[in-house]
Amino acid sequence: MSEAILQDTARALVAEGKGILAADESTGTIQKRLDSIQVECTEANRRDYRELLFTTPGLGEHISGVILFDETLRQNAADGTPLVKVLQDASIIPGIKVDQGAKPLAGHPDETVTEGLDGLRERLEEYAALGARFAKWRAVYRIGEVTPSPAGITANAHALARYAALSQEAGLVPIVEPEVLMDGDHDIEDCELVTEEALRTVFGELAVQDVLLEGMLLKPNMVISGADCAEQADVEEVAERTLRCLLRCVPAAMPGIVFLSGGQRDEVATRHLDAMNRHPAVKPWRLSFSYGRALQAAPLKAWGGKAANAAAAQAALMERASANGAATRGQYA
Repeated sequence: MSEAILQDTARALVAEGKGILAADESTGTIQKRLDSIQVECTEANRRDYRELLFTTPGLGEHISGVILFDETLRQNAADGTPLVKVLQDASIIPGIKVDQGAKPLAGHPDETVTEGLDGLRERLEEYAALGARFAKWRAVYRIGEVTPSPAGITANAHALARYAALSQEAGLVPIVEPEVLMDGDHDIEDCELVTEEALRTVFGELAVQDVLLEGMLLKPNMVISGADCAEQADVEEVAERTLRCLLRCVPAAMPGIVFLSGGQRDEVATRHLDAMNRHPAVKPWRLSFSYGRALQAAPLKAWGGKAANAAAAQAALMERASANGAATRGQYA
């Protein structure tokens, strides 16, 4: 795959006014979501829910790509059309989650390292043949008294970089996701310090692995207060600190940053993105979104597992997608 195609795909994923829908929940995670609306987690119900999202009229106006789970990439819609083609027909780029989850890090009982490198080259080749054009790998860092450790930060950065290099070899744009979790009572300053250390290490490892920055995207957390912190930073401080951290760590050659929502309420995640795009700082990359729950919570509740609610659920998704599309321009009201 030529570098030009990787760069074109990366730029298309952060096209003006658009972002990414993360619909790559594992079977265990999607079960929790379906349980919340009393819907049985069968393959058919998982397919029906995701098909409902993907067939939302006009979704491609605000959504550039969708991250899929392995099962979904292989599924057909109710009428027999591959779900990949459903997305392609809507001018939406299919992507695939390729990591196999966070596992305990040896010698560091409170930390994890994301696994999935074994056999990844062959899986990426298969995913590309099935229609995927980008991939995603997530690493997580938990802030505690002694975490994350240098070992935890380094191990995850190395895995992210090796995944990114393999993805580009297979012709897929890698989305690199180092997530500092919002779980805990740490303040926003601690989050900024850990996020900066994680990002510096990740980009160092990407350089060692010769990853083409112009052909990849970063999916970081925003710099926010811990969920249990007594003092929650306001929208302006989140925007200021997040941008400062990114400008210190992220090379200008990379075309875009697609934030994760990380458990933030959907409205809050949108306001934070909007504030960053309104900020007067010169930003060398596009700032967009790659939201899961922050896009899906409203349509999931509206659907409730009932076919009669399909239109209401799709309207709820369009409302959130449109709001975040406006936030990528700094025009959210």
